[in-house]
Amino acid sequence: MPQTTTSSPTTTTSAVKTLICRVCQKGFSKAEHLRRHERCHTGSKPFICKECRRPFARQDALTRHEKLHTRAANAKQAQVQQSSVHVPPQTTSLDALPWDASRAPAPPIDSAAAPSQAWETSQAEQHPSLQHAASDLDFALIWPDSEDLFQSIMSSDATDQWQMPLGALPFPPVVQDVNGMNFGSPNSFDDRGSSIGTIPSGGSHQAVRDVTEMVTSSSSSVTAAVKATSITSVFLDECLHMFFVRFIPTFPVLHRATFVFRECTHPLLLNAMALGSLYLGPKDSVAKGEALWRLAHTAIATSWQSLITHRGPYDACKGVQLLITALLGQIYGALSKNRVIRTTSQVFRPLGFLWARHCGMLDADPFPIENVPFPSASSTEKEYKWRTWAAREIQQRALLAYHILDGLVAQMSGDSASTRHVANPLHLPNSEAAFDAGNVDEWIAVMRTQKVEQPSFRLVFRSLFPPIGSFRPLDFQFSAFALRVVLEGLQSLVSDSDESDLAAVGVPGRSDVRRALAQVHETITMSIHLSAPERLEVLLRWHTICLDTMINSTVLCRHVCSRYDIPQHVSGGSRAIKPGFDMTKWVNTEDARRALLHAIAIQDIVEQLPRGRAHVIHMPSSLFSATTIYVVFSLAGVANIHLPRTIVWQDALLSRSDLNLGCENIRPSTGSETRRFVEEGRTDSPPGMGAVRNLLYEMNSLQKLFRCMFSQWGIAYDMEEIIDQWITLCH
Repeated sequence: MPQTTTSSPTTTTSAVKTLICRVCQKGFSKAEHLRRHERCHTGSKPFICKECRRPFARQDALTRHEKLHTRAANAKQAQVQQSSVHVPPQTTSLDALPWDASRAPAPPIDSAAAPSQAWETSQAEQHPSLQHAASDLDFALIWPDSEDLFQSIMSSDATDQWQMPLGALPFPPVVQDVNGMNFGSPNSFDDRGSSIGTIPSGGSHQAVRDVTEMVTSSSSSVTAAVKATSITSVFLDECLHMFFVRFIPTFPVLHRATFVFRECTHPLLLNAMALGSLYLGPKDSVAKGEALWRLAHTAIATSWQSLITHRGPYDACKGVQLLITALLGQIYGALSKNRVIRTTSQVFRPLGFLWARHCGMLDADPFPIENVPFPSASSTEKEYKWRTWAAREIQQRALLAYHILDGLVAQMSGDSASTRHVANPLHLPNSEAAFDAGNVDEWIAVMRTQKVEQPSFRLVFRSLFPPIGSFRPLDFQFSAFALRVVLEGLQSLVSDSDESDLAAVGVPGRSDVRRALAQVHETITMSIHLSAPERLEVLLRWHTICLDTMINSTVLCRHVCSRYDIPQHVSGGSRAIKPGFDMTKWVNTEDARRALLHAIAIQDIVEQLPRGRAHVIHMPSSLFSATTIYVVFSLAGVANIHLPRTIVWQDALLSRSDLNLGCENIRPSTGSETRRFVEEGRTDSPPGMGAVRNLLYEMNSLQKLFRCMFSQWGIAYDMEEIIDQWITLCH
């Protein structure tokens, strides 16, 4: 047990900390606080639950834990007496769950609703009281370790350690396991403690104390916010459950089958839970999720030096969990309702690429196909190979997901990408069937069918820009996730061209990018292994990027808002439409009609998505781009649009000049109704046969879709406010 130094009791006040921990030199004003703190160093857990014999370091933690057993007994009676109340599927009881289990059983994933039910609200969402009742009855934690995480968050002694900037205090930081809430800087990365030296007496000594108190006071507000939101271990458990069953299916970056709670750093778990909170019904879930995000952000900002040295038992290099933590936090931030959080996410966006390069993640080789074990191998070998493969796949997908997020945020803000997407040396990820395998034998069976190594994305992009243009689909097997990475690479090229279609040196022009997009569309339509929701999600982003090859929708939104003096907080920056832009004149151009066709397709796709998949991260920006095109047409006096009965997307994307440049084997079609609509603004459909869209009515429908997205993606609030004012202008 660490020794303490005690001064005279008469000098001990709430403002003077005279009890000093000999391990980390932290001061305390009360002996019980010091004793509680010392357990962080010794690992002592003297408080034992009488029911399950589980140890705790604090009495209040034990008290809260015992309430779970009480709730279990009450819940069994409630299930009998209140059979009308819907109760979530129960897992193994808390008593039966081994505390050192490697992972919890996977709860069943809700099946997707039919397309006709795409935007219906579930009964629990319509009646929050039922959801609260269900939460109260779900006493058995799917993730038992969430109780430990909850105790760590609530412990001011633990959180004070890592909230202070490293190296700023007059004593060396303490090195502990990253899975503890102490994130001191290890000597292997930056030995700052030895460089501080002796603090001289006098004013500088007092200044250091003042700064320390200031930092402590500022950082403690983050923990205070968490405590004020009444976060419980049950809430954390629900958040992590929703993260895996709602978010991960649309953004597969963590491997559920081999996920081990104890092997994850707390900031990663906090960001995962913050994302999961967006899928819960109670209104206070948003405030709780923001508190979790701030806690994780504080940990990253002050302790990335130690997090970047963390290496999991199966990781190929260090820093993987730091990258995943930053990725999840920036996804939450980029689409948050809170504007400060959104800005913070954009500012920190390039860091992930810097950390990945520092740790050598771009140089890590993929898992060799020949290392896949035979079905006859021992269970130990198969399990080890499976987890090694999963760790390598997660690392690769985290980096690829960073590319996806980077392209999306760049398009939303109207800025350029943070890295050169087309130079991406990473290989295509493995199939979703392999990643979704629930056990090692299923994984081996899927991997055994994959005979060749996956190509790199750099090779894929080279194939999209051949010396002589062609529209053959790419000869690679893409997952939906890989296709999204390719699309964001093309989006980065679009953002490198200005409004005059003048590309930067070495960057393909708009015509080249459009032809590449045409090849990607052929690939999407011919990929029979994609599920219907996956195909719709990829096409949703494809149409948005195609729209931006006609006009930068973000800059167009700024122009409309600036012209009609409408405040907007969706995109930052100051990039504006070139002077003299005439909306009425632009509406009568071919590019405007092409953009309109893509905008209508975006709306149709969103309305077709099943409810369980109606929250992909690029949905808000896609819908907002479509709405921007609608309002420009409406303000120009174009109310009703007569559409072709069928749309040939090659003709809706490529102009005659696009086809005539470097495409000797392709000639523009002459009989396409789509091309006549684009070039002449008319269709050949008989009266009553072709589709007719009233853009003002469609804007009202889009406004309702944004209101349905409020609970998942808070940025929809700001988008809906702008759309509401646009609709008012058009009346």
